[in-house]
Amino acid sequence: MKAHLPYGEKAVDLDLPGSVNLLEMKALDPVEDPLASVQEALAHPIGSPPLAELARGKKNACIVVSDITRPVPNKTLLPPLLRILVQSGIPREKITILIATGMHRPNLGEELEYLVGRDIVNNYRIVNHYCRKSEEYRKIDEIDGAAIEINRHYLDADLKILTGLIEPHFYAGYSGGRKAILPGISSFGTMKFMHSYEMIDHSNVTNCLLEGNPFHEYGVRVAELAGVDFILNVVINREREIAGVFAGHYDKAHLAGCRLVRGHSVVELDERVDLVITSGGGYPLDATFYQISKALICAMDILEKGGTIVVACECREGLGSPEFCGILRTVCSPEEFFSGYCDPSDFVIDQWCAQNIYQVLEHAGKVYIYSSGLTAEDATKMGVTKVDDLQGTIDRLLKEDNRSVVVPDGPYVVGRVR
Repeated sequence: MKAHLPYGEKAVDLDLPGSVNLLEMKALDPVEDPLASVQEALAHPIGSPPLAELARGKKNACIVVSDITRPVPNKTLLPPLLRILVQSGIPREKITILIATGMHRPNLGEELEYLVGRDIVNNYRIVNHYCRKSEEYRKIDEIDGAAIEINRHYLDADLKILTGLIEPHFYAGYSGGRKAILPGISSFGTMKFMHSYEMIDHSNVTNCLLEGNPFHEYGVRVAELAGVDFILNVVINREREIAGVFAGHYDKAHLAGCRLVRGHSVVELDERVDLVITSGGGYPLDATFYQISKALICAMDILEKGGTIVVACECREGLGSPEFCGILRTVCSPEEFFSGYCDPSDFVIDQWCAQNIYQVLEHAGKVYIYSSGLTAEDATKMGVTKVDDLQGTIDRLLKEDNRSVVVPDGPYVVGRVR
C-alpha cells in the first residue's frame, strides 16, 4: 500500500504492507461552483435573514477572519460577502477585517496578501488582534470570576460577522462558529481561563464532542454576550476544496456544518492499536510543532498504553513561540510538567499545547518525529526521537508491532474505539 502523508506544502510517500489499516476521511465531493455556493448561502442562510437584509441601515461592519494557521479559502469567501455589504450601503472605509490571531503572532506583509488577496489588502482596513494590548479589548462580563474581554473593533461594530473553517478541534469539539471570538479575538486574561490546566484536563474537552464540553459551552455563552449577527463557515475535503458552505445563525449554521464534518471525519475502530503513523496535517498547520499536538492527541486516542507514534511534520518555523520553546526545552518529563503547571497562578502562554504533548508522552511508550524543521537536541529534550529515515524507521517498527494504522491526514481524522 502507498500512503501519502502531507508534509509542508508537499507530501512524503510510504510503502506499507497490507496489514497496516488505513484511516482516512470519507470521500467528500467538492461543491460544483464554490463562488455560487457562497452566494447562495449568503442569500438563503440557516436560521437567519439574508446578509443583505441584515446589512441594510448599518453604519459599519466588522468581519472576523482566521489567521494564517488555518487553510480557510478567504479569497473565495470574502469578495461576495464584501460586495453585499457595500451594495447594502456600508462604505468600504467603514468595513474592518479583523484577524483572529488568538495568542498567535500578527499576519503582516506578504503573509497578509496570502491570507486574503491583494485586492482586499489594497481596498479594505485590516487589523490584527493583539491579545496583550489592553487598549485593544473591553470587558463585557465575568464567567466563574474570570473577566471576559473582547476586541473593541468587534464590539463597536454595527454589524458583526464571523468567518471560518469547521473541522475537528481537540478542545472545542469543532472549530468555526463561536471559536472566532473565543479564543480568536479575546484577551490574554480571558484565554488564561479558557486554556487553564483544569480546562484542558477535562475529559469532555476533546474532538467532535459538543454536549457536555465546557470549552464549547463557554464559547457559545461568550458569543451570545459579545453578539454575532451572521457567520460564514465552510467545510473542506482532503484536497482542501470547499465541500459545504454554512451561513446564517451563529449556532444553527455552525451545528449544520459540524454534522457534515462528523460524518466524514470520524472513523470507528474495534480496538486500540500498537502503532500509529500520522502527519501534522501539512502546511499551514504543521508550520510549528505547537500545532502538532493536535495530531498527537488524535493518535493517542486510539493508541494502546505504551504504544508507538510516528509523526511526519515539516515545522518550517521550528517549535513555536518563545514561551512554548521555554517549556519544552526546560521540562524533563510529563510528571515535572503536570506538577509545575497545574497551579493557575503559574500560567504561561501556550502551556496548553505543551500539556497535550506531555499527556501523549505519558501515554505512549515511544514517539518518533520526522521533521526538517526540528533539531535533534530539541526532540531529545522534550522526550521524543527525531528520525531522518522515515521509511526505514517504520519498516523496523512494523516488525515489532502487530496492530498498526496509518492516518495520512493526522488531526483531520478522529478515531473512535467502539
